[in-house]
Amino acid sequence: MFVLEQSFEVSYRYKVFFTAHLFARDNELLACLFGSLVEPDYVAKALFVLDEGVLACHPDLPRQISEYFKAYGDKVRLAPEMIVVPGGEAVKNDPVHVEKIVDAIDRHGIDRHSYLLAVGGGAVLDMAGYAAAISHRGVRHIRIPTTVLSQNDSGIGVKNSVNYRGKKNFLGTFVPPVAVINDSHFLTTLSARDWRSGIAEAVKVALIKDLSFFEWIEANGHALADRSAAAMEHLIIKCADLHLRHIRGGDPFEFGSARPLDFGHWAAHKLEYLTGFGLRHGEAVAIGIALDSVYSFKKGLIREEDVERILRLFSTLGFELCHERLWERESFYLKEGLTEFREHLGGKLTITLLEALGKGMEVHEMDERLIEASAIYLKNYEESLHLSPSASA
Repeated sequence: MFVLEQSFEVSYRYKVFFTAHLFARDNELLACLFGSLVEPDYVAKALFVLDEGVLACHPDLPRQISEYFKAYGDKVRLAPEMIVVPGGEAVKNDPVHVEKIVDAIDRHGIDRHSYLLAVGGGAVLDMAGYAAAISHRGVRHIRIPTTVLSQNDSGIGVKNSVNYRGKKNFLGTFVPPVAVINDSHFLTTLSARDWRSGIAEAVKVALIKDLSFFEWIEANGHALADRSAAAMEHLIIKCADLHLRHIRGGDPFEFGSARPLDFGHWAAHKLEYLTGFGLRHGEAVAIGIALDSVYSFKKGLIREEDVERILRLFSTLGFELCHERLWERESFYLKEGLTEFREHLGGKLTITLLEALGKGMEVHEMDERLIEASAIYLKNYEESLHLSPSASA
């Protein structure tokens, strides 16, 4: 027998910028970024993918982008069309949207030294990043997240994906963007649900990694619920920092079976499908976190007063913590979510629970009876809120 062995490392580096009014004439951030990325004596191309929902709230955006590139287009030439796709999970369910982007990349000659810039929520960024990753084995991708959820969590990571065969993120890649640009102005037009939805991911990372951050969210829960821009800016930057630190120091391409940043997500992903995506991702994550927090208490890992703090915070933020598909025994499909979660990652089942507020721990099995008991606990909690005098006042 004769064996040859190869070993090499690939280094990735990208920056996450925080700004406002990215495409304003006096904002040189994007121009300077291209100046640092594009090789000398080369003019790259830029193809934009725009979230339909963002465009509805910012109808002047295409003109602003065009005017910006007229002023700063010496290093990058704007493609003659901008691809508009639906926002939300629907964009990841229909392969026609990936095909539309791949076709535009082909027609406009977007090569591996050119750029695909996606402006939108997390689902659009997921799908556009996947299209970029499979085109020419990797077109450079710049993410411009427009929601709380994508600015503090999904949009700053290294994953790209679409849904397939009724399973969330079944097709995907691990390809980091060359840059992420968070523009706070886009947050001003978010609906109340989308504003709130992204906060769930901040609660998640605080619960498993940083007690002081969880306490800060508790102290500022009402300000966040009342759409304080200053509180949200702090939350997004802190959450993004914790997320990036985890990627840098952990297992960014998920070669192992652990996935701590998906605390609460095994149930959330299944709930999204069970509700026909009537639940926003962050709303489902809030329920999933609440479920696994109660489960942690039921397992004797944390105290009931810890659970009550978590549930009270979610209620302050305006989340509903129960859905009929969560607790109805005759349609108790969540156990399927555990199987799908394990299959998606591979290897043995690994679920993150709470060892304490601010500290996650891994387990490799879940008791279905305790899951059901935890779901009923949440149902009873929600009912007590709606029956209490303060809730009905």
